[in-house]
Amino acid sequence: MTTQTAIQKPSNRAAQYLALTKPRVTQLAVFCAVIGMFMATDGLPDWRVVVAATVGIWLLAGAAFAVNCLFEAEIDARMARTARRATAMGELSKVQTITFSAIIGAAGMWVLYVLVNPLTMWLTLVTFVGYAVIYTLILKPATPQNIVIGGLSGAMPPALGWAAIANDVPMQAWLLVLIIFVWTPPHFWALAMYRRDDYARSGLPMLPVTHGMNFTGFHVWLYSIVLAATTMLPYAVRMSGLIYLAAAVALNAVFLWHGWQVYRHYSDLRARKAFTWSIIYLSLLFGALLLDHYVRF
Repeated sequence: MTTQTAIQKPSNRAAQYLALTKPRVTQLAVFCAVIGMFMATDGLPDWRVVVAATVGIWLLAGAAFAVNCLFEAEIDARMARTARRATAMGELSKVQTITFSAIIGAAGMWVLYVLVNPLTMWLTLVTFVGYAVIYTLILKPATPQNIVIGGLSGAMPPALGWAAIANDVPMQAWLLVLIIFVWTPPHFWALAMYRRDDYARSGLPMLPVTHGMNFTGFHVWLYSIVLAATTMLPYAVRMSGLIYLAAAVALNAVFLWHGWQVYRHYSDLRARKAFTWSIIYLSLLFGALLLDHYVRF
């Protein structure tokens, strides 16, 4: 029994540290960054830069999420969704969390600066500060529009990926950032709606708690319309072709349907489905953009 416990502890601790990086969220962010890398060149990008940039962005994103878990440990402890995080349960101390974040963050900065380029490192570092400090400490507890105002940091991955390959961030990269920026509010508010009791306990001024469910549902629907229009911009500026256009129209039709259901026929199940679809939607939309980039007609 003692031997088994001794064997399990390191594994459990490693899992706790990994959980601090919010792997699922990080995966989606890194995926969008990789799309930016491939969109930045007409041919195939240098695989060595792609690997280095992916690792560096992943490490710095994980460091930002670890800091977020540290700053919000007391809030997480009041929410059923996050109460089992190691920082919320006190199983990882502040020193351990800060040390972990500093190590992987510094490693990410080194990888980006030395193996990619300084521009990508600085942009990723600014994104780290924007999320871990400005959004988490200042915006999130101050206003129910926190996810809108602070959404830019979460929308940056395509620009980071583009910068990694091109050492530049042109208008096309910012269009991808804009898409994620507009996608974030309906994505997050759908979650906040079916987790409203959790957020009420947290003390954070989330929109369903401060302004009610109908008001939030209307904003989900409103941003869904704005998102549908925004995703037409790559085609409008001839950044993409018919493959992307057809995919965007089809994906937006489903997204708008979910937004309307959340607004006019709300149930927790519908909100949960809308949240799940929003993740699938973004992955398929960016995947279609990449496919169109290489197989355009």
